[in-house]
Amino acid sequence: MFILTRDDGYQLSTDPARLDLDLVHHWLSTDAYWAIGRDRATVERAFDGSLAFGVYRPGDGGQVAVARVVTDRATFAWLCDVYVDRSVRGRGLGTWLAGAVRDHLAELGVRRIVLATNDAHGVYGKVGFTPVNPASWMEYDARVTPLTGKESNGSGHLTVEA
Repeated sequence: MFILTRDDGYQLSTDPARLDLDLVHHWLSTDAYWAIGRDRATVERAFDGSLAFGVYRPGDGGQVAVARVVTDRATFAWLCDVYVDRSVRGRGLGTWLAGAVRDHLAELGVRRIVLATNDAHGVYGKVGFTPVNPASWMEYDARVTPLTGKESNGSGHLTVEA
């Protein structure tokens, strides 16, 4: 477990028992453009299979931010579901969280961390994230290009006809 405390008392922890998944689900499903409408079971499954970072308020220890990392803990990580409660934005917590995630993953030996954002480039840029070369990256996004009966062998796998 990884714990880090800022000078002002905010604490970051990877302890999954501290996560308030009801609150995280609320944030993501109602206020995060990439996860609007995501159901509670999906949030729980996603966090169960990931390395989660929570940020907690000084005093009462209430959760104020979250980040999820999908990683092999050796070579690669995808930073996602980063959310800072609106009531504490502007205090540098997002940048602190992103930097702490980066540093913790580096301690594990992870050398490549990717993320996607439509609006927080400045936050991540402050801790060393840079735009990627789009010619090098590809994706399959079932939300955009769903498999059809002609492309699928019934198990969700693409088939190639000779």
